[in-house]
Amino acid sequence: MRVRYTLTFFAATAGVILVLILGRLILRPPLPLILDAGFDRPAISPNADGADDLAVFSYALSRPALVSLSLKSEQGRTFYFRQDQPRNDDEYSVLFSGVVDGFLHEGEVVYGAVERRLIPNGLYTWQLEATAESGEAASATGTLLVEAGDTPLPIMSEFRIAPAVFSPNQDGVADRVSINVYLEKDVERLDVYLLGLDGARIPISARVEERQYGEAGRHRFDYEGGIDLGVDPPPDGTYRVVALAQDKVGQRMRMEGELAIELGGKPYAEIKPQAIGVEVAFAVQPYDERYFSDADGLGDLLPLPEDSASLADSQRITVPLGQMLAFRLTVDNYGDVPIRTSGPPPGTVYRQDQLSGSLGLFDESGAWRVGIQCETSMTSFPYRWAVAADENLVKVFDEASGNTYRYLPAKARAVVWGAVQFSEAEARNPQNCWAGLIHEDVAVSLRNNHVGMRSIMIADPDAGAAS
Repeated sequence: MRVRYTLTFFAATAGVILVLILGRLILRPPLPLILDAGFDRPAISPNADGADDLAVFSYALSRPALVSLSLKSEQGRTFYFRQDQPRNDDEYSVLFSGVVDGFLHEGEVVYGAVERRLIPNGLYTWQLEATAESGEAASATGTLLVEAGDTPLPIMSEFRIAPAVFSPNQDGVADRVSINVYLEKDVERLDVYLLGLDGARIPISARVEERQYGEAGRHRFDYEGGIDLGVDPPPDGTYRVVALAQDKVGQRMRMEGELAIELGGKPYAEIKPQAIGVEVAFAVQPYDERYFSDADGLGDLLPLPEDSASLADSQRITVPLGQMLAFRLTVDNYGDVPIRTSGPPPGTVYRQDQLSGSLGLFDESGAWRVGIQCETSMTSFPYRWAVAADENLVKVFDEASGNTYRYLPAKARAVVWGAVQFSEAEARNPQNCWAGLIHEDVAVSLRNNHVGMRSIMIADPDAGAAS
């Protein structure tokens, strides 16, 4: 009896639900998938003159669907403005300038890829197609006239990357990449960027030149991996470089090329203390003419001074006139990239009135060198040495320039030494002298300047005897 009652209850409930569903369908039948669709005007003239350049296309969906909007010419060719785009049940409006997905005319050859392009003038039949998740499909059609819109593409007739392989590490060799783009017409936007390994865009800046942004003609872009801004460059690898040019109508062209990064990274090096309390070990040594060097050739190299902290507590060092102030220090390349250096080698002896250029060894952009400077020096760090002896350096041949460069490897340390012969008594006596680590044409960082500063007294024995 109880079972029969339960069955009767469920049957009655199901009947009520069925009646409600049927009643709802009768009183409120399902809405069409596309509720409304159409342009707000019958014609456009997309030529960026400010009159009838755009039309507004509006539509409404009663259910979520994939939507496509196409335009079919009188010749039977179909162009897509939107294709299989997911949309929710809602009302939508979009501006239409006659620009659709990129296409080429029959037999047409264009330098670069056409991403967006203005459709030819003519009368078009537009069609909005919607397909719901259930498979239900619907469409709406109409006509649109396109006139006075024959606009040339924003062609980039030149797109050149040089060099194709570069090493953004501030060594002065292939540190920068130049990208040249030539525009055949004025454009509204010109973007050049590197596609990162994660797909993110890394902008590349245009050089500041007389030509205005987007103006027809050649534009130069410069890329150094971000190192000049103090950030690490992208990891070593091969990347795509992309140039996009878009005109006022909305037509867009794309060019692509490859760029390889090798040995990229921010260089880091410093002078490491010789011992506790001794950043630079100084010593006085007698001068010998065999050490004399000039532009015609280097003299004998000074032997490596003993590693001694005997002068650590001496606040003043006295150098007899005609003798040498020798030094010894350690360079620590604690970065992840090698650092380039140039001569003269450790052990070279300078005369007081000489510069590194006096030996025929001039500054080289990107090279690291150890320097000695005194308060009366006429230039910054006039006496300079390579950051390591040749046997501690790695030689790399650069095919582009035909030069062989020398590098102190990453995570390597090297001892540097040399001497200056004081041949003249200065007006300021004593004076301070110090060491530094110079990244030529880049920087002398604060931590590598005024290292091991000592007071130097130049003593003239003859003056003392005369008194």
